Amino acid sequence: MKCAALTIIASLAFIATPTLAEESAWDEIRAELYGERAILPADDIVTLTAPYRAKDDREVPIETSAHFADGRTVKSVSIIIDGNPMPVSAVFDLETPERRFAVTANMRINGPTPVRTVVEASDGALYMTETFVKTSGLGACAAPPVTGIDAALASLGEMTLQPKIAIGGPSTSLLARVGKAAVPSSSSPAEPKRVRLEVKHPSHSGMQMDQITLLYILARYVETVEVWTDEDKLFTMTGSISLSEDPEIEFTYTAPDVTALRVRMTDTDDTVSEKVFPMGES
Repeated sequence: MKCAALTIIASLAFIATPTLAEESAWDEIRAELYGERAILPADDIVTLTAPYRAKDDREVPIETSAHFADGRTVKSVSIIIDGNPMPVSAVFDLETPERRFAVTANMRINGPTPVRTVVEASDGALYMTETFVKTSGLGACAAPPVTGIDAALASLGEMTLQPKIAIGGPSTSLLARVGKAAVPSSSSPAEPKRVRLEVKHPSHSGMQMDQITLLYILARYVETVEVWTDEDKLFTMTGSISLSEDPEIEFTYTAPDVTALRVRMTDTDDTVSEKVFPMGES
C-alpha cells in the first residue's frame, strides 16, 4: 500500500509540475510587461482561436480579434506564447482608431504552451484571453529551415497582398439571399475589410543549424511591419523569432474608399522592403 501511495503522489507531482512552470512563466512575463496593472477578463471583447493540437509546429495560425461597442478603440494587440524563447511574439500598435480589429499570424510554437492575447483599449484598460496549444515535440524554434539559405535570401522582402472575407462581415451567400437589406446604412459602422499579407523572409531564429555545415545560422527575422491606408498609418507590428518562415499576416481595417495600402517591412539586419498595393473598389 505504501509503495502504491508513493506511486500516486509521484504521478500527481509529474502532472502538477508543468502547470506550476506555466504559471511561473506567465507571472514573470506579466510582471515584466505590465507591472501591477490590472488585466481584466476578455468576456465578449477579445477572441482567440488556435488549434488544440498543431498540425505543423513551425506554422501555427493564431487568430485574435477585439471589439469595443462602447466608443473605445483598440490601442494595441499582443500575442504572447509563454513557452517560446521570445514569449512576446507579435505586438500590433494601432495608430488609426479602430473599434474592431482582427489579426491572424502564423507562428512557431516551440512546445506545449499557453497562448494569450492581451488587448489594450484606448483608455488604457487591459483585457486578456488565453488558450492552450499542444505540439508534436518538433522544437519549432530550432527546427531546420524549409528553404535553403541562399534561396531564402534571394527572395527576401518580396510581398504580396490578397483580399479576404472580413471577420464578422456578411458572406456572399448571405448577400445573395437578402439582397440590399444586408447592406449597412450610412449611419452604421463600416464593416471591416480583411487582407492577407505574405512576406518572403527566412525568419532565422538563431537556434537553427545549417544541415550542411552544422553551424548555427545567425538570427535574422522580421523586426517591424508598418501598414498605411493611403496616407494614414494603421499599425506597426513588432515581430520576433516566433514568426514563421515566410510569415503570413491577415488584418482588418475600416477606413472607407482606400485607394492603396502601403507596407514597409524592416528586419533585424536593417533590410527595408516597401511596396504599395493599389486597392480596387470594395
